[in-house]
Parts: sequence; C-alpha cells; structure tokens
Amino acid sequence: MADSTKRCLQRIMRLIPSYMLRTTLEKWGRFTVEQQKSIDFTRSKWALTEALLSICEENKFAMKHLTGLEMIYIMDNPNQGMWYVLQLLDPEDDAHSVELMQFKEQFKSHLKELVRHVSIKIKKHTDQAVWIRIAWGDAFSPPNHLKPTYVVHYLQTPSVFVTNLTSKQKPLLSQAMLLSTRHQAIKDANLSGQNLTAIRDLLMKKYQQVFPTKYPSPLAENNQTISNPLIEKEQAEPAANRLHMACKAFGGGALPQLQSAVYKLETKFRDHSNKTMTEREEPFRCVVKFASTNLLESLRHCASSGIASTPVTPLLSCISLKGRNYFVITDNGPGPSSQTHQPQN
Repeated sequence: MADSTKRCLQRIMRLIPSYMLRTTLEKWGRFTVEQQKSIDFTRSKWALTEALLSICEENKFAMKHLTGLEMIYIMDNPNQGMWYVLQLLDPEDDAHSVELMQFKEQFKSHLKELVRHVSIKIKKHTDQAVWIRIAWGDAFSPPNHLKPTYVVHYLQTPSVFVTNLTSKQKPLLSQAMLLSTRHQAIKDANLSGQNLTAIRDLLMKKYQQVFPTKYPSPLAENNQTISNPLIEKEQAEPAANRLHMACKAFGGGALPQLQSAVYKLETKFRDHSNKTMTEREEPFRCVVKFASTNLLESLRHCASSGIASTPVTPLLSCISLKGRNYFVITDNGPGPSSQTHQPQN
C-alpha cells in the first residue's frame, strides 16, 4: 500500500469516532465476515488503525476504496466544518431534464478538462442528494486526498452546498457545475453554517410556515391557566397576536437549527452630539452577529414572549424569508443588502 493511501486511512480513522467504526465498516462492506470479526473494537484508536491497515494491505485496497469509506461516514455525519451555499441562475431550456448519469459524466469530463490532476467520486444519497468528493491537484502535483472538497447538490434545484473549497478552486467548480447542470450563472447565496441539514431545510423551506391571517387564534400549548378570568381575557389576545407574528416571521413547529446570523453595517454615523464621527465622509462600519444553538427558535421565543417587539423587524424575519444569514446594511436602501458575502476559508 502506497504511503499516501496509508496517510488517507489514518486521516479517516481520526475522523470516525470509535463507537461508530463498526457500523461504518459494515456499511462499507469491503471486509469479509472473518476479517470483520477479527477486529477488536474495544482497543485503542491507534491499535484499531494498525489492524485496519493490516487488513487493507492484505486486500490490496487502493485510494479509490478508502475514499468510499470516507464518503460513507461524511454522508451520514455531514454537520462538520463550515458549509457554504451557491445558487445556480438562468437555467437553460433542458436544465430540468438533467439526470444523474448525465450529470456525473459531464461533471467529471468538464472538471478534468479544467484541472489536470483531480480525483472525483460521486454518490447518490438516500434523500436524492448527489454527493461529490473532489481531491484537487494541479499541473505538477497529484490530488491531495487529505484535504478534499465536498459538494452536495439536488438535481433540478438551484442550490449547491460546498465545504472546504478555496478561492482558487471555486471558479473551477463553478464552471463545471454550470456546464453539467445547464445553467448560465452562479452566485453566493449568502447562507452558511456548520449544520448542513439546517441550512438545507431553511433554503428549501422544509419547515412549517405560518401565513398571515386576519383572526389569529392562540395555540393550545400557550393557553396557561390563570385564576382571574378578567386577566386571562385581557392577556389572551395580545399573547396570541405576538405568537402568530413570531411564527409568521420565523416559522411554526420545529425550526432548522441555524446557529448564527451576521449583519455587516456600512452606514453613516448619526449623532449630533458627536461631530467628529458625524462629519466623516467614510461610512461607519461594524459587524453584528447573533449566535445560538438554534437561532430561529431563540428569535421566535423572544418575539412571542414579548422580550422583543412585534411585528418582527424585516432585518430578522428576512433570515427565513430569504434563506440567508449574512447581510450587508447600507444607506442606499432601507433593508438588508446581499451585494457582498463573507469570504470562504
């Protein structure tokens, strides 16, 4: 087994927790029953790595086999690293008819025309998502399998989810995606996060949406028993209105677990008592970041409980409405702008 293949297996073993190793190897299905039984999963990670190296050498596994193992783990556990979203624009007439085999062939063909040394592996997940693993090389070096890029795309949709993509690689991936999906343009969607499932559900509206109604009624779970009926009557309607407006802004039921939202301000400083700042020609710049384990749930609770005022400001409700969590606020318009985007690492 080549040294690069050994290093790749060692990296994969660092990724996979010991308690998930047995299940992941079974899904991989490359070991015989006897080989699988010979592995003592109670041993240390170092000992397990040595045992797997021995079996892989015995089976004469190559890099293509090990990348399959890595993909199985990443596809089952995607919430690692930072995911960014790209949006395909201007579909051609036949964009809706692109099928998986056609996409795979054309994507590989186009990317290999752009990059001399590149390794591409494509799999279809159970939820119909197309997963792409790309190990990049260049004219003088082979593909680097220790720092692969992962791409997730649902065919016939405009969204492309990427992680571990450098600014140098981005134009190459963008061109290959445009040609293989039959679109004419691609741009940043101003949405990112560590939870791939959350940003996918937010973008594709896979959560309970609440639409405007003239006569909102309070939810049963918010009808608290109050001893004084006059107080109950007085508080019921405002509480119901706050809850309805909060759900209309952020959604009802379980919400995508978005973890942050960033607002970059480039506005004129306005304070008559501070002429030094007010008379500056350059805009006042700052960054405001909201962070939580479930940001949308936190914002909805603040609005429904009365901690934050209602109706909810568009600066916050546009997270769900537009499917974004990065905004630039300028003096050129009253609302959030998406003219620029945070750079990818």
